[in-house]
Amino acid sequence: MARLRRKACIALFLFTLFVFGTMMGLRTLKPTDGFSDLAPGLELLPMIGGKMDRRSVSRDATASPGQARPAGSNTKAVLSNSGPEGNIFYDVHIFYYTWYGNPHMDGKYIHWDHILVPHWDPKIASSYPRGRHMPPEDIGSSFYPELNPYSSRDPDVLESHMEQIGASAAGVLVLSWYPPGLADDNGEPAEDLVPAVLDAAYRHNLKVAFHIQPYRGRNDQSVHDNIKYIIDRYGDHGAFYKFTSSTGKSLPLFYIYDTYLTPPESWSEFLTPTGSHSVRGSAYDSIFIALIVEERHKHDILAGGFDGMYTYFASNGFSFGSSHQNWKAIKAFCDGNNLLFIPSVGPGYIDTSIRPWNNHNMRNRVNGRYYETALQAALNVRPEMVTITSFNEWHEGTQIERAVPKKTVTRVYLDYQPHGPDHYLELTRRWAEQFNKEKEQWLM
Repeated sequence: MARLRRKACIALFLFTLFVFGTMMGLRTLKPTDGFSDLAPGLELLPMIGGKMDRRSVSRDATASPGQARPAGSNTKAVLSNSGPEGNIFYDVHIFYYTWYGNPHMDGKYIHWDHILVPHWDPKIASSYPRGRHMPPEDIGSSFYPELNPYSSRDPDVLESHMEQIGASAAGVLVLSWYPPGLADDNGEPAEDLVPAVLDAAYRHNLKVAFHIQPYRGRNDQSVHDNIKYIIDRYGDHGAFYKFTSSTGKSLPLFYIYDTYLTPPESWSEFLTPTGSHSVRGSAYDSIFIALIVEERHKHDILAGGFDGMYTYFASNGFSFGSSHQNWKAIKAFCDGNNLLFIPSVGPGYIDTSIRPWNNHNMRNRVNGRYYETALQAALNVRPEMVTITSFNEWHEGTQIERAVPKKTVTRVYLDYQPHGPDHYLELTRRWAEQFNKEKEQWLM
């Protein structure tokens, strides 16, 4: 019996050694440059249950403006294009805001003079200052823009922004949008700026998607009307962003912020094929991306008929959706339900210039290391796209736009030192290039 046990132990040892050697051999087949824990496959999937697989998309950057790839053509994804600032990538989207104004262009400062938002608890609010900022020396941001407190209506500013976005290699700017005549509580209507943004983006080979913001009275029917308005008015512009599926069908893509404010039963009337005013299969059918904040929202997003979800917030741990540790589970849920998962990453977060009581949600940039950690976390889940929060949301300190050191009598602004004003543009390009290098290997 002892001899039999000895032989069994030897056999078990040899079998274990064989398995270990095989696993080590297989490891050598994984890509060793870049992100070694990324899977090497992104299959272009067929129709699933009669619904187009929104994940199997490519961007036809070689077609003329507005021209969709014909059905039956080569389905290999074209992820990049060449712009004046170098290669750009249409799977890197960046949130963009046109709500800024100054006396030279607008007759007054807009948004740079943001109020100090009081805490909702009066006891806590009483411990913090009230009032509003007084530009140009005192602005509603912890950083100071290289272009000074600018106007979004300034053509030179718009051109500089497109140049900077091109330099970052992000190929799609996601424009914060309100219907005509409407704006956020601290701004002025800016829908009339959309043609100028599209034209400027087109000059730099960039694309523009729309970020539908919450406004008073927003519901599934009003958003349906918004989509019709945007597509009718801008859908033929050469810079209007569309996804092209592996079947050759080209569809606009819309991000919808704070989707949880409307119940999924209402969204489903708009976004499911049997809804009372369904957009599906019509000339206005699109890819609709909802915001996930709490874990339960993923089920609401699915029930509402959305095509995917994004996380927006640049503060890791602030919400379920913005917490890097949850992205793997969210991605698995999306994969299992034929949804896109688009993680949002940012260079840091600090909004205490407008919410002085919110210091606990601040995320230090650590000279770019926070940004790179977030980018790595996003790419670890092998997303189809990544969103950057943000190009120029200065109030929340998430901008990658050029910033400069600034001191006044009463304030010392944060800056990007010891690096230069382009630091976060350069980091974004480096990661965008690596992201697409890896995706090319997956597609091979």
